[in-house]
Amino acid sequence: MHLLMVLAHPLEDSFAASVARTARQTLEANGHTVDLFDLYAENFDPRLSETERRGYFDTPYDTTAVDGIVARLQAAEGLILVFQQWWFNFPAVLKGFFDRIFAPGIAFDHDKAGGRIIPKLTNIRLFWAFTTTGSPWWVVRLYMGDPVRRLLKRGIASFCAKKLDFRMLALHDMDRVSDEQRRAHLARIARAVTQIR
Repeated sequence: MHLLMVLAHPLEDSFAASVARTARQTLEANGHTVDLFDLYAENFDPRLSETERRGYFDTPYDTTAVDGIVARLQAAEGLILVFQQWWFNFPAVLKGFFDRIFAPGIAFDHDKAGGRIIPKLTNIRLFWAFTTTGSPWWVVRLYMGDPVRRLLKRGIASFCAKKLDFRMLALHDMDRVSDEQRRAHLARIARAVTQIR
């Protein structure tokens, strides 16, 4: 399988970078190909431009400014996101990735009758997320209602592709975990991606 892996962390030596490296090495060792799109290292601009916003409902939508990234997404059979949650949400650079790349004509089409959108990422069969949170699991799930999982699964993945293999693996309470717990999570990531066929 050919996968696009999107990494959204500003530090090269972050735990997120370790997660991406572990997942990529394991996937490639199992015969998959991985296109790593490091949003910070590749200087991705998350800001939706005035031109992009004004033309959002144009047919076709103008992707000139992001054609290379769109081509990478359209070439993939699977998408893996690697990021940390800040304030129970995506980092801004990842939100900008969705805003600019998951656009009309790319990730979906507008229903001409209004209302619904029509999924267009028919090439994507797998949509996984590897994330960390600074809060304990019970705060994220019970108090906050697991907002990132809901946004990814219900609001992005299901609106843009059909019959997806969706999965999200999170390491909670990141600010207080031990080195041993970090290593155990990396092993969990490696085991998970080994199941990808």
